[in-house]
Amino acid sequence: MARNIQSLERAAAMLRLLAGGERRLGLSEIASALGLAKGTAHGILRTLQAEGFVEQESASGRYQLGAELLRLGNSYLDVHELRARALVWTDDLARSSGESVYLGVLHQQGVLIVHHVFRPDDSRQVLEVGAMQPLHSTALGKVLAAYDPVAHSEAAEAEADWQTFTPRTVVDAEAFEGVLDLTRARGYAADVEETWEGIASVAAPIHDRRRMPVGAVGITGAVERVRKDGELRPDLIAAVRDCARAVSRDLGAGRF
Repeated sequence: MARNIQSLERAAAMLRLLAGGERRLGLSEIASALGLAKGTAHGILRTLQAEGFVEQESASGRYQLGAELLRLGNSYLDVHELRARALVWTDDLARSSGESVYLGVLHQQGVLIVHHVFRPDDSRQVLEVGAMQPLHSTALGKVLAAYDPVAHSEAAEAEADWQTFTPRTVVDAEAFEGVLDLTRARGYAADVEETWEGIASVAAPIHDRRRMPVGAVGITGAVERVRKDGELRPDLIAAVRDCARAVSRDLGAGRF
């Protein structure tokens, strides 16, 4: 069995200690409560402080939980609520479209898949929750980059690392901006063999009660099913957009 990393265990214990108290704690109090030498405790606190997980009051020198920890907690809650609100609607989308449905959010210059509904047939499929998709080539990624200023900046920063997955992948920054303009104009994004040969996707944005983009939902399937007569099927586009609007309404965004 793999051994736990002691420094991480101590850091976690320190965060729990600070979270459980109603007041700020000094170095001696923290070290004593955790049975650590002051030097060891101070080193861990200094690292947590540098990462924004702990803050030190300048006047008293006491420690409390930092803003970065709160941000991460809110991020988790937002994603958890997004997934919970989307469960029924994504199931309905999979049934009506006959295709796989993905729910994605921005994460580390890419799209993190937080929910995946299998295509409703008997084919063998792999659950992709936790997988990452690129921002520049996928329908989910393009939606996020088009509607979320943070995602747009993340995509631009990663431009030098954009991969050419197929001959159709857009890796030119100016052309990519044109794609984002088109996405905003029509309310959805498409990926027709830009990331995977033979695969097409359609995605639309999800907004929260503040009308801020918090994720994207989309379908993915074989090109011959998602397109008809060389064009994306209008019924699938409408179904994806309806699903995104329904989830947005459940998150308090009102009507779009």
